Amino acid sequence: MNKTIPDLATAVSAIGDAAVVMIGGFGGSGAPIELIHALIDRFRATGHPKGLTVVNNNAGNGHIGLAALIEAGMVKKLICSFPRSADPVVFTQAYLAGEIELELVPQGTLAERIRAGGAGIPAFYTPSSFGTDLAVGKPVEVFEGRSYVQERWLKADFALIKADLGDTMGNLTYRAAGRNFNPLMCMAAKVAIVQVSRIVAAGQIDPEAVITPGIFVQGLVEVREPQQEELLNRSGAVYA
Repeated sequence: MNKTIPDLATAVSAIGDAAVVMIGGFGGSGAPIELIHALIDRFRATGHPKGLTVVNNNAGNGHIGLAALIEAGMVKKLICSFPRSADPVVFTQAYLAGEIELELVPQGTLAERIRAGGAGIPAFYTPSSFGTDLAVGKPVEVFEGRSYVQERWLKADFALIKADLGDTMGNLTYRAAGRNFNPLMCMAAKVAIVQVSRIVAAGQIDPEAVITPGIFVQGLVEVREPQQEELLNRSGAVYA
């Protein structure tokens, strides 16, 4: 099955109001800037999608990528580990104004909740957050004399992902640290939409080099020269 999508606008066209959307990346590393901006373009043209719940490691920086998505008023709730990063001005203003809800999750717990969602594990126990406000209202059990907090899986309707190489069947490789949350999110989402630097024919990627098998990918679009969040922010870029 050929999973290639002709352009970015088509790639994000199925994302609807109130969808749960996982967005890959660790800061700017592995962040699908072009897919995010295509989603913003659709919102500006149609007023949809809106009321999104976004799962990401951080809360965006500057005025591009995830920060621009929040600035456009499309995000109702953010589930993340680091809402205070290099330049989180957009999220900070929206949060203080009561315009966005925040669910704070320890980074390792966030990764494991996503992994559990992809693996079909509805809940697990972790010592992280025990005794803090983040554990309030959650079940606690004692194992071998230590207290553990129950955490639930995280699943999504869509995942927006950045990879390096993809074949027409959706098999993916990643470049260095760009791997981060991306493979886990592909597994945890009903529909994984991936931007890749290059699409090759099926069979052109060594099977032992594949990080995300095509079974976890529903569509991919080629973006030959993807933008990098840090470079855009250093230049003062604003996605408007």
